[in-house]
Amino acid sequence: MVATDRISAFDVVLPKGIPFKGQVLNQIAAKFLDQTADICPNWKLATPDPMVTVGLKCEGFKVEMIIRSILTGSAWRAYKEGCRELCGVKLPDGMHENERFPEPIITPTTKADEGHDMNISKEEIISQNIVSAEDYAIIEDWTRKLFARGQEIASRQGLILVDTKYEFGKRDGKCYLIDEIHTPDSTDTSMPKLRRTTRQRRTATPTVKRVRSAMAHRTQLHERTRTNNARNYR
Repeated sequence: MVATDRISAFDVVLPKGIPFKGQVLNQIAAKFLDQTADICPNWKLATPDPMVTVGLKCEGFKVEMIIRSILTGSAWRAYKEGCRELCGVKLPDGMHENERFPEPIITPTTKADEGHDMNISKEEIISQNIVSAEDYAIIEDWTRKLFARGQEIASRQGLILVDTKYEFGKRDGKCYLIDEIHTPDSTDTSMPKLRRTTRQRRTATPTVKRVRSAMAHRTQLHERTRTNNARNYR
């Protein structure tokens, strides 16, 4: 698989890509696939280039396993309109936006070839033979364990893993984790509200400077590469 810098929004591919987007997503996914390989087998074999991942070709299940730890986004919009059952999961009354669920909930969607994905329950997935009951039990267990690992890793960086999606497939009768994992394209993360003490302000300032410096350096490299490529073309 070769990653690109293309970006799409609401099913429309935008005319200009984002420099280094493909590399960043590919490397993040590769890192998390390696950090969760003890939980379940995944498709990745090697990352020979920052933009390339070599892996196993699997037959993907036509569902996305979305797991949420906080009531936000589309789930909150549905809840605010009176919905108290999301993808077969009962929701308690009296919850507020950005409130944490007692435990993460799994709200699957269909994986449409065209158009938008639709919410679907575990029972519907099994009854419609989209995924067998045996395979669903496996990927449901993996979804919870992968999310727990992601929460642990995010917490060490001062972040909250709000929600994410996982995709699974089969090869030679065996289930695998496929596609990307814990990237900005598939995952919502947040920073907890912090009281800005004097010590926090002192420690935050150098970090911001380092990030800005690294971004400026990457931009310079990108522009230099474009200039050299243009000269070679001429």
